[in-house]
Amino acid sequence: MDRQQILENLKGETQTFDVVVVGGGITGAGVAREAAGSGLKTLLVEQKDFAWGTSSRSSKMVHGGLRYLASGHIGLTRDAVRERERMLLEAPGLVDPLPFLMPHYKGSFPGPGLFQMLLAMYDRLAGTRSHQKYTPEETLNWAPGLDTTNLRATSRFTDAVTDDARLVQRLIAEASHDGAMCLNYVAATAVDRDDNGTVCGLRLAAEENAKQSAITVNTRCVINATGAWADRLQKQSATDHPLTIRPLRGSHLVIPWHKLPVTCAVSLMHPDDRRPVFAFPWAGATVLGTTDLEHAKDLNEEPAITGGEVNYLLQIATRLFPGATIERADVLSTWAGVRPVVTDGGGKAPSRENREHAIRHDKGLISIAGGKLTTFRQMARQALAMALGDQHEDLLRSDEQRVFTATPNDRKPDDIPALAWHRLGGYYGPHRQSILNNGDATEIPDTGVLWAELEWACRHEQVQHLDDLMLRRTRLGLILPDGAASLLPEIRNRCQSLLGWDDARWHQEQERYLATYRKAYQLPMGEDALDA
Repeated sequence: MDRQQILENLKGETQTFDVVVVGGGITGAGVAREAAGSGLKTLLVEQKDFAWGTSSRSSKMVHGGLRYLASGHIGLTRDAVRERERMLLEAPGLVDPLPFLMPHYKGSFPGPGLFQMLLAMYDRLAGTRSHQKYTPEETLNWAPGLDTTNLRATSRFTDAVTDDARLVQRLIAEASHDGAMCLNYVAATAVDRDDNGTVCGLRLAAEENAKQSAITVNTRCVINATGAWADRLQKQSATDHPLTIRPLRGSHLVIPWHKLPVTCAVSLMHPDDRRPVFAFPWAGATVLGTTDLEHAKDLNEEPAITGGEVNYLLQIATRLFPGATIERADVLSTWAGVRPVVTDGGGKAPSRENREHAIRHDKGLISIAGGKLTTFRQMARQALAMALGDQHEDLLRSDEQRVFTATPNDRKPDDIPALAWHRLGGYYGPHRQSILNNGDATEIPDTGVLWAELEWACRHEQVQHLDDLMLRRTRLGLILPDGAASLLPEIRNRCQSLLGWDDARWHQEQERYLATYRKAYQLPMGEDALDA
């Protein structure tokens, strides 16, 4: 069923679901995938677009977290590296290996000996061996242009990289295939409870043709996976142990690859706060990130990088690659995401907050927040196990079952580049051949994206606004100058009719998208550019 059909069904006779998931980010999508895969009647709703929040604005890393291992969080690291290996095996093209380099300069911490010991433990937890130590001369084979002044050695290890928004979309597709109803732009407005205080339903408000439709569903289980918003739905309950969310902003710069041509991630501890900052290849560009700051602004507004964060990230680029002379004028785009960190309120520095997830259960309302992109599957299964109680071993599918349906091993067409074929298999799984059969397989210049992908998104991926298409279904708005504004006429020619928009709606959507881009995805202007 498409989005409109699902809405019509929900607006009819009140439906009953085994599980209703609130939140269409990585955690909610993971819950919906596991629930539907277990045969549970599942509804997922997201107040904005799928992955609109943190899950399209992360650092794109699928990793165990060396920093967490160094802090003594061995269990968190072990679980994460094992989930990383699982995703690499199940979803190549969506989750791919990425080498990391950590240069060790004289007088810096950690030194190569200590770091190699840490990497040996990291590999042991993952059941792999990927770490190496390079001389300064060997390092330049991996990272030409890296500053070798006072360089003692360089450590190399392997983690993984993804497109987080496409990872969420793939999970939504898997859940939908197994029967879940998944809807974007549908907000949960209230949890209904019976006389005993037990959850018995959920009230919703759906965006439909610029209007709001009220919907009520019956359920005994609501899983609140709304990330930075998790404490809001939970506050309707009288739980004695509420989740306390500390929103922390992480911001990034996107640089043209030819200005900073890295083929692996290069990391260095920032001199200002000793946080690891990375330069890494992504979507044909190079990304610099990330920061870790309090985010005090309205969570319903698009988060944006500040002038101080821009300077912070450019500083590390100049330190690592002094010959590249990266300047503000070189920046293609930016993004900022808000991490939903669960805090105990102890007043810790942002980077010292625990990144482990937390779950609360209040008579049928299960709230989950925190955690890592990498461990979404384990978080989802824990939330469902808590929701299902003593029956979870019988109702929840085996831990060994695949998250991602295997992509058919079709023969690659001669006119499709090998890298595009590999990526399409990861992004779309069993739909890869259908996308090519029913769309224009021509590549959009300088992007690696096929026109067929936009056409598929317009037909099958609930695109409700132009920014959904430009910033999340594809990343054209991030990897092309000026948010791909020069490409919009051609996108209109190909996509307007597929979306069913008249000319007035197209102009409205284009203005909305460009305003969003200028506000939250380009360098800050005016007073914001001076913000520290």
